[in-house]
Amino acid sequence: MLIVVDPSSTQPLADQVASSVRAAVARGAASPGDRLPSARAVAAALGINLHTVLRGYQQLRDEGLVELRRGRAATITALAGEARRARLREAAEEFVKAARHLGASGEESLTAVRDALTAGRHETSP
Repeated sequence: MLIVVDPSSTQPLADQVASSVRAAVARGAASPGDRLPSARAVAAALGINLHTVLRGYQQLRDEGLVELRRGRAATITALAGEARRARLREAAEEFVKAARHLGASGEESLTAVRDALTAGRHETSP
């Protein structure tokens, strides 16, 4: 799994580490049971402090997305998939509320989602 940070971003590096893992789970690049790279390896590869990576991993642990055990690799939990689906459902519900508030029809709403998904494919492609 590729963990990426942007040192010029205003977002703290630990948050970026956690966001990278969440994004990998969301796009299916990481699945429950997969092991994350060691914090030491990530820190060395990215040129950031080991404790920064550990803070990112601890955020994921606190969210229930990663299991951390001292001396063992961090592992993505089964909850990661469930949490992803729950967040997606919440986002969809918020979208539906906004669409209804704007008076959009079901077809207009679906078209907006399709357009956003299509645009998103182009933005995230390597």
